[in-house]
Amino acid sequence: MNAINPAELRALIRPDRVHRSLYTDPAIFTLEMKNLFGRAWVYVGHDSLVPKPGDYLASRIGSEPVLLSRHTDGKVYVIYNRCSHRGAAVCNEERGNVKLFRCPYHGWTFAANGDLDAVSMRRGYGPDFDLNDPALNMGRVPRMEVYRGFVFASLSAEGPSLAEFLGHARESLDEIVDRAPDGELDLSGGVHKYVFRGNWKLQLENVVDMYHVPFSHESTISRSGRQFGRRPGEESASAISDKGAAADRWEQRVAWGAAQYGHSYAGHQPVAEGLPDDPVFKEYVAALEARHGKARTEEILVPRRHNTAFFPNMTLQALNYHVRVIIPLAVDRTEIHVYPVQFKGAPAAMNAGFVRHMNVTHSAASFIQTDDLECFRRCQEGIATQGSDWVWFARGTDTDREDEHGDFINKGTVETQQRAQHAAWLHFMSQPA
Repeated sequence: MNAINPAELRALIRPDRVHRSLYTDPAIFTLEMKNLFGRAWVYVGHDSLVPKPGDYLASRIGSEPVLLSRHTDGKVYVIYNRCSHRGAAVCNEERGNVKLFRCPYHGWTFAANGDLDAVSMRRGYGPDFDLNDPALNMGRVPRMEVYRGFVFASLSAEGPSLAEFLGHARESLDEIVDRAPDGELDLSGGVHKYVFRGNWKLQLENVVDMYHVPFSHESTISRSGRQFGRRPGEESASAISDKGAAADRWEQRVAWGAAQYGHSYAGHQPVAEGLPDDPVFKEYVAALEARHGKARTEEILVPRRHNTAFFPNMTLQALNYHVRVIIPLAVDRTEIHVYPVQFKGAPAAMNAGFVRHMNVTHSAASFIQTDDLECFRRCQEGIATQGSDWVWFARGTDTDREDEHGDFINKGTVETQQRAQHAAWLHFMSQPA
């Protein structure tokens, strides 16, 4: 493979479009795994998935298999899923609990923090073989941090702190975690997994794309112009249309994109402003007020953001609460894991409703996600043709402005968020080795 130099990469990104090779060129995909996923802070998992010592979750940072595990010291670690002896992947199951990690090839064992525990048949090694040599450990990633239960890791020993990298996007995490009466989320309610035949960026772009909704999801809209109920107790949800009063309301939604690191979000749906009036929700509000008081609870319940994309591999939705993890497999093949969010301290019936409605909206066989997956497949197929070299993201280029943080901000069905993602893509991809 010929090296792609920074000048060639910069030529692929223009203010209102990107070159189709970003979605189709295997050489660019390989460089993304090294320069982008190898340098950025990448979401690995949530600490509620490893609640007890010995618990682990198999995950990936780009193409690197890693394990999120909880050690006997109570801390979580991110370690490479690799035996230090011959390099075999130690864990084959996605989740589990172990006293020790044991390599299936030659039986070497490791503690949950990745440190070498024992070498099988020790008598075969000479007296100078040092079992305390750090090179014999499974190895921890250079950097990892936990923010309000969300575990991020970086394969690079250098770069911005997690706080600097997340920037203003941290408020999306704060907003959803603050809604849990006990101040913590629980993502252990199961996971949907599916693979689509398309580039990983298609999913990241889509989650903050408000332009596609009245067209891609037209089948979910009733004759009255409203979508089906998206939350427990709702008979119908937002009025969705490309014209009239519904379109006007959608055009008032905030669109935001981080100027340097590519995180982005879309403002809340109007339907989120209507709070349920039922015994379960009242019980939930009482639990919040017991922790925060009435005034702070009212602030917490005010909706601000609908979808947030954490560049490069995680998304968060605050209407049908769920976390979506994007796992690049190949230039035209992507795996998605969808975890329903539950609030610790909330009524059990409320959390059960979150899980049930996430199944209806964003599982592989749901009303909404199936539409998007079909569009991803068609995009990948169409982009591969010779019809045009460019994929366009021009909506709102004339109305983008900077907010108080120096990030991009706009309103409505613009493509501000996607332009921010592509700017971050170029930032990471064009850095010198």
